[in-house]
Amino acid sequence: MEFINEYGLFLAKVITVVIAIGFVAGLVAAAGSKNRKRGDKGQVEVVKLNDRFKHMTHALKQAALDDAERKADAKAEKKQEKAEQAEKKKALKAQAKSDGKPKDSDKKRVFVLDFNGDIKASATDSLREEITAVLSLARPSDEVVVKLESGGGLVHSYGLASSQLARIRDRHIPLTVCVDKVAASGGYMMACVADRILAAPFAVLGSIGVVAQLPNFHKLLKKNNIDFEMFTAGEYKRTVTMFGENTKKGRDKFVEDLEDTHILFKEFVSEHRPQVEIDKVATGEIWFGRRAQSVKLIDELKTSDEYLVQLAEKSDVFEVSFVHKKSLPEKLGMATEGAVDRLLLRWWQRSNNQRWF
Repeated sequence: MEFINEYGLFLAKVITVVIAIGFVAGLVAAAGSKNRKRGDKGQVEVVKLNDRFKHMTHALKQAALDDAERKADAKAEKKQEKAEQAEKKKALKAQAKSDGKPKDSDKKRVFVLDFNGDIKASATDSLREEITAVLSLARPSDEVVVKLESGGGLVHSYGLASSQLARIRDRHIPLTVCVDKVAASGGYMMACVADRILAAPFAVLGSIGVVAQLPNFHKLLKKNNIDFEMFTAGEYKRTVTMFGENTKKGRDKFVEDLEDTHILFKEFVSEHRPQVEIDKVATGEIWFGRRAQSVKLIDELKTSDEYLVQLAEKSDVFEVSFVHKKSLPEKLGMATEGAVDRLLLRWWQRSNNQRWF
């Protein structure tokens, strides 16, 4: 009986919280839609990775070195900082003499972007904003590094994502793609745009092929005396369908379209990586990093971490990300989810007579 009482009280609390937050969400929904109409999507955030690496090294030195070693290291760091400041002043003077225009001798800047792709390549929305921001400042003497992870997805979505990367190469700015886990199918379509592709030894690459599949319920509908009618104008407006009876002519046309898409995919890879024997690799197969290097799908075996730390020794490395602003309804939805989770956890803790932080 005590359990039932506790559960009833818990359920009443949950319902009250959901109703209250839902009411507030309704009041502010209009304000959230106004924000979206203004096109206030988000903002670009930049983190200097050199500073992050330096702080990590400093923290480790504080723990691992003794007093004498720390003093000697601090002295060496100060000496290095003075030399760097003197070099910066010299560069600024040279820049002032050239009417403020940067010279190719200026310190190289590296801009790092992340792309974690789903089947719809949803991250393209952020990628296009990041690339627009980078191209407003980047010079041919700089470099853009894209940390790419994707198993592929919709043809048109990854076609657009690849076109965004092509904007960098069109401006003659060196582009490097790093693959730590996977860049297959549409993911490799993006990767091949780069001047160089680096991959971890067991990263998955390739899958240069096209696939499409769908269930067909025609026999089930027919068995239950259910008619399905579809009206089209144009011989190939719809080739195959989920509910109608598919014909040989429709299937043949559908396969023909897939083959044409495959040809376009192969031509795209060949255009950007002419060193690849396209007929040998465009079979839909995948290769792990080391094997991918042997068939020239990648240029070098190296993780993104190793490459960025290496660049940071002589370049200024900036991580650039576009952060979407959440609307008020979205924030309230997250708050509601968190409140319900906390109530569930509290009830479970009480019912099990356990204590949790």
